Amino acid sequence: MLTDRSGLQGLGLHLGYHGVPVVHGADVEITPGRVCALVGPNGSGKSTLLRALARLHHPAAGAVTLGAGTDALALTRRDFARRVTLLAQSRPVPTGLSVRDVVGFGRHPYRGRWRGADPDGRAVVERAMTMTRVLDLAERPVDELSGGQLQRVWLAGCLTQDTGVLLLDEPTNHLDLRYQVEILDLLRDLADDDGVAVGVVLHDLDQAAAVANEIALLAEGRVRAVGAPADVLTTELLSAAYGIRVEIDHDPVTGALRTRPIGRHTERKAMR
Repeated sequence: MLTDRSGLQGLGLHLGYHGVPVVHGADVEITPGRVCALVGPNGSGKSTLLRALARLHHPAAGAVTLGAGTDALALTRRDFARRVTLLAQSRPVPTGLSVRDVVGFGRHPYRGRWRGADPDGRAVVERAMTMTRVLDLAERPVDELSGGQLQRVWLAGCLTQDTGVLLLDEPTNHLDLRYQVEILDLLRDLADDDGVAVGVVLHDLDQAAAVANEIALLAEGRVRAVGAPADVLTTELLSAAYGIRVEIDHDPVTGALRTRPIGRHTERKAMR
């Protein structure tokens, strides 16, 4: 199984679209055995930054490196795909293919030029489907699945790449509460048990607090703070980033950090 546990770094990244700057001088590090969550309001540059780390968005300036300074942009596509994988927000749904077929596509970097032998492939595919709880769907056509089921199939496909770095863009979208929790637990397992470096974009701040070792808070295309959840998810930083008052407290049962945005109606009720 996994042997490469190199981390991934973005250094001074400037990113934009058609000459319009979107991300300004961002530094971010995805470390082996740890989960880094990218959070921030819509349009803050989270997904663009994640895509740059996955080599899907070429930076106007800055560098993306793997491990001890390896230039990630200089690697071949196959070599990079053996080290870094991305679960994107949306993908086209193939027709006429089973879940097992789609999950197996993740083994492409390990196959020969003419789809040659992949001795570890079957076992890795089975393990990935088991971890994401889609093994019972293995022979189902993917175009018959629900959005939540399909999300788990795509994640299984990412896991079959067996990379040391796993990047995910809002992986809990379309999932009910049970599977949201199970996906977050799986990310922690991958970091804790397999030493995977996990970078994940999340909108739910409480989920980020629960799963992440480090949080990078973005606003207006800049990384405003990086650190432990308790240091980044503060009333001052979040209120400034989101343009709304955000209070912080802790769950009385679990002790977990909780965020509470204060809207107009909440303020009115508090004043009564």
